Amino acid sequence: MIRGLYTSETGMLSQQRRMDMLSNNMNNVDTPGYKQDQAEMRTFPEMLVSRLGGDLPNPTAVGDLSTGVYMDETVPDFSQGTLTQTGKSTDIAISTSQLPVNPQTGAQEGALVFNVRTPAGANRYTRDGHFTLSPTGYLTDSNGDTVLNTAGQPIQLPSDHFQVATDGTILVNNAPAGQIGVSYAANTNQLVKEGNGLFRLNAGGNLPAAAGQANVGYQVKQGFMEGSNVSADQTMTDMMDAYRSFEANQKMIQIQDSSLDQAVNQVGKVN
Repeated sequence: MIRGLYTSETGMLSQQRRMDMLSNNMNNVDTPGYKQDQAEMRTFPEMLVSRLGGDLPNPTAVGDLSTGVYMDETVPDFSQGTLTQTGKSTDIAISTSQLPVNPQTGAQEGALVFNVRTPAGANRYTRDGHFTLSPTGYLTDSNGDTVLNTAGQPIQLPSDHFQVATDGTILVNNAPAGQIGVSYAANTNQLVKEGNGLFRLNAGGNLPAAAGQANVGYQVKQGFMEGSNVSADQTMTDMMDAYRSFEANQKMIQIQDSSLDQAVNQVGKVN
């Protein structure tokens, strides 16, 4: 019975953390390029329960017993967000048309990202293409990080009167002025969220360029902005599910607490 209290408590904690994650997703439903988090739930190692005592020479196996659940990690969902036409020359979005397919699951794998550099000099990645020009003419994201070209260098432009081809080539007065760097992450688990729409590689280093990768197709679209891939309706449904699961575990604790009270204070009581 005491074990049951701990099992229910782990259920409450995991659902509380899941609710925090879902609330963060909901808060970013209008954030450009935001990729929603998904929870990975795991159970604690199961124990084999055996019957002890009695006249049998060998204990009889009763079955497996799970001792609780926990939220192992949160994994970003890199599915394409909705592209909205803004008409601004500095709004640039990645439209993914093809990614390698996992032969076992049949699902597309990997993600395409822009290359940016923080003021501290660290290379990072983002899907937020709501760019702007700095006072010195550098193309930057909404955080002030400089957007990098395919050579890993900042992009400097004379004004916001420029065109972007579908491969990311920037044209100023019909003359090439660099190419926006787009990288491909074959394993999205390598990308770790840092906040402000930025990702970093958990093992360090840099991602390879997306151009030339097998089974990878995309277009860079100027005048478009990618929205968040959070579904408000689905997130609200998931939040209600997390709340009900939390409430069910809470009631289980109350029931077990009442049973313990009966066992300690009522059973065997001498009148």
